[in-house]
Amino acid sequence: MNNLADSYNRASFRVRGIPSESEAFFLKKSNQNPQASDIPAIAIVGRPNVGKSTLFNRLIGSRRAIVGDEPGITRDRLYGETEWNGRRLRVIDTGGIIPDDREFIPSEVFRQAKTALQEAQAVIMVVDGRSELAAPDIDLARMLLRSGTNLFLAVNKIDTPKMEASAEEFRRLGIRNLFAVSAEHSGGITELLDAVLESLPKQAPPETAAPDNQRRSEVAEPGDESELAPATPGETKVAIIGRPNVGKSTLLNRLTGSSRAIVSPIPGTTRDAVDELVERDGRRLRFIDTAGIRRKGKTKLMAEKLSVVMARKHLEAADVALLVVDASEGVTATDATIAGYAHESGRSIIVVVNKWDLVTTKRADGRPAADRSVFEQQARDVFKFLSYAPILFVSASEGAGTDKIFSTLEKVAAERRKRISTGEMNRFLKHVDFERASVPSSRRVRVYYMTQAAVAPPTFVLFTDRDVKLHFSYQRFLENQIRKSFGFLGAPIWIKNRARE
Repeated sequence: MNNLADSYNRASFRVRGIPSESEAFFLKKSNQNPQASDIPAIAIVGRPNVGKSTLFNRLIGSRRAIVGDEPGITRDRLYGETEWNGRRLRVIDTGGIIPDDREFIPSEVFRQAKTALQEAQAVIMVVDGRSELAAPDIDLARMLLRSGTNLFLAVNKIDTPKMEASAEEFRRLGIRNLFAVSAEHSGGITELLDAVLESLPKQAPPETAAPDNQRRSEVAEPGDESELAPATPGETKVAIIGRPNVGKSTLLNRLTGSSRAIVSPIPGTTRDAVDELVERDGRRLRFIDTAGIRRKGKTKLMAEKLSVVMARKHLEAADVALLVVDASEGVTATDATIAGYAHESGRSIIVVVNKWDLVTTKRADGRPAADRSVFEQQARDVFKFLSYAPILFVSASEGAGTDKIFSTLEKVAAERRKRISTGEMNRFLKHVDFERASVPSSRRVRVYYMTQAAVAPPTFVLFTDRDVKLHFSYQRFLENQIRKSFGFLGAPIWIKNRARE
């Protein structure tokens, strides 16, 4: 693990006044062009547990980032949007920065923060106003000042007027734009945002800008929802779900062609959901990497418990779920439980068997290469309720088979939104032999007609002679007949019964 950490480490120690590698990055950053965007970006940085994620949630008005007392909860960079005085702003939350920490996770967090700083037109450095000035604060402030970045200091956790005097202690950092704030209670946020907005290049107001009397004058209160960037028309949300350490983050990076998520052999590395938009062949796909879902008894830290809850929320907000399975471990009962979450919530599902190279071309245990048809049959036996879900075999680390995910996503997304006319459904009913359905006579119903009431997921309503709950066998038989005639690849089919009046 030490060798692996060293290979990814981006920090080094200062020798005889020569800038460290991390300092060198900040020094040359001012000469780089920020990422082209019509919306200016604001990066929030600081050492662990100073309240960066609380401030991020406050600014975007949503509980997007997991917040807790445990240091180092945030690892990947998170994005959100807000509007202030008629101006849209992108806000980037980063993990706690410890520049000279050589451990694997802190160095990867630092790498993610550096990417955020490259994109930002303004940087808010957050410090803990309740604690003493710390050496990591001094080091980070010095790096940011030497870079010439558009810098603001938010002395957080100043919850009462009596504490404001203690914020002046942080003037020693040398950052001119200092603001005493309380991210939890919204204190001082207005003044901070006004100053940040004033420092950004002026922009001509768009034609659709809100009039002055409708502009925001208060910071949004974070709601109970944990939303990602809102989906735009024609955009498909794809949640990447699965157990910890099955390769979800590696798959996200491969599909997006970036290093968007931290990848490590340590289970539970991903905590917040990480999303990235991909445009391919004129279609927009928003991939969402979620935390590994595990049983309640296996989660001990509060951050882990919250990450599982957030993962399920993001799953329920998606259109399609990529269920990632580790080929080297086979399909487990936990995989089936996670698949059940997706099935019951009405998400379309694609099963992705990852690390297929470890049981074929790179098999090291001397056994013959795994047979794809045998593995697929074993998976079908465990996922009995996912007979409609396609199964793909890939190696996210090598990139083998991942291109097929895009074409399959296109088909599944189209099938999810397919609508069958009522006339076509009734012609279909005439050819269905309901006597073949193994249903007790007391639970049989007479079907008059059938219509598709909704899409995403496809939902059908049967009009019958009795208002009873359809027997499981009857419902499964009818679903199989619908799939045989109309397809609906990857999408669960919901069937409801209604007595004709």
